[in-house]
Amino acid sequence: MKKTVYILFILLTLWACKRQQVQQQQDMSAYDLPQILAKGELVILTLNSSTSYFNYRGQDMGFQYELAEQFAQELKLKLEVKVGKSISELLEMLEAGEGDIIAYNVPIVKELRDSVLFCGEEVVTHQVIVQRNRKDELLTDVTQLVGKEVHVQSGKYYDRLVNLNNELGGGIIINEVNSDSISIEELITQVSKGEILYTVCDNDVALLNKTYYPNLNIKMAISYDQRSSWVVRKDCPLLASTVNMWHAENHTSPAYEASAKKYFEISKAVPYTAILSLQDGKISHFDDLFKKYSQEINWDWRLLAALAYTESNFDSTVVSWAGARGLMQLMPGTARAMGVPEGMENNPEESVKAAVKYLGITTRNLYSVSDADERINFVLGAYNAGLGHIYDAMALAEKYGSDRNIWYNNVEKYILLKSNEEYYNDPVCKHGYFRGIETYNFVRDINSRFETYKAKIKK
Repeated sequence: MKKTVYILFILLTLWACKRQQVQQQQDMSAYDLPQILAKGELVILTLNSSTSYFNYRGQDMGFQYELAEQFAQELKLKLEVKVGKSISELLEMLEAGEGDIIAYNVPIVKELRDSVLFCGEEVVTHQVIVQRNRKDELLTDVTQLVGKEVHVQSGKYYDRLVNLNNELGGGIIINEVNSDSISIEELITQVSKGEILYTVCDNDVALLNKTYYPNLNIKMAISYDQRSSWVVRKDCPLLASTVNMWHAENHTSPAYEASAKKYFEISKAVPYTAILSLQDGKISHFDDLFKKYSQEINWDWRLLAALAYTESNFDSTVVSWAGARGLMQLMPGTARAMGVPEGMENNPEESVKAAVKYLGITTRNLYSVSDADERINFVLGAYNAGLGHIYDAMALAEKYGSDRNIWYNNVEKYILLKSNEEYYNDPVCKHGYFRGIETYNFVRDINSRFETYKAKIKK
């Protein structure tokens, strides 16, 4: 009798589970735009990258993210972001109902047409040669690559260059670089500095990096065009058509154009000037503010001046591509949190006072770095990147055998690697993709400038 009851219990449990699965499938098949509107929330799925989604100084950013934000605002929906590790994982998450839209440029291929709906902006990309603008040696045709050395990341860029080399009958000197040890941003930086002559990347990535390095030429394509767009489930035709209609109207809107300019047009290179007056011992017009507030965190005022110079070139009116404002280039959210009154972001004293308050809080959050001088490097890094990315780099350093409490040649190596998929997808990383070369240079530039100021300006 007990055995019969037990078997009956098992059968009923299995039946209940099956019924629940059927119900979930039915619910899923009905989860189109009306259900999203009723819920009041749009869940996007995306990948970390310089062109899609990342966190910068505590603020979510990225071109695809901003477009998704504009779409959600149009429908008066709250936006939630879920990040995958690959396009295949995004597709699995979409199929499982973990999100509503893949807000990432998924290649439009026939293998996917039976399972998903492509929608929104159809983006056309191709691979390009990245080189410096050198009139006498500028490559304009792929045949001119024969006899030239190209440093290229392993993976799709290397594969394309090998195929092109075969098409040309050989002769390209291909220097394959391990993508786990050097990022595409680093290779592009090396091209800009003349350390290497050529590399390869997608044209949208090249366009974004050209805003940092105006001396680059990215005009020569070496691959066929690849079309891509956003994706929704096959059973969400209303959502897909709404995305299409929204894009048709939005792609000429001021919001869309502002986002496109922010990432792909506005120069992110800051022009720098000299010391104000060596004879008078003045670095800038704001020296009194640096002297006054640096005491609150026990910094040399010349270090604070070096930070301000690197951030704004002592221009209190400047607004960065990311929206940071004023002498110390505080993000709007950080300025509010540090007590800057609304409308006073460009006031030099308010900016310096708030920046020093933020530096003090950041210092306390990094007391695990016991050496006070060493800690300053971490604080500078966090000022540029945000604490989360610094914590990630420290965790990576510890995992891979470097000293998590030493910046130079240790943690700085891993802030660089945070733009590599292998590292920002590592389980110890909690804050995703980051363009680490900016922070790497930021800390080094400030320390170098500080040494110059110490040598030329009395304390």
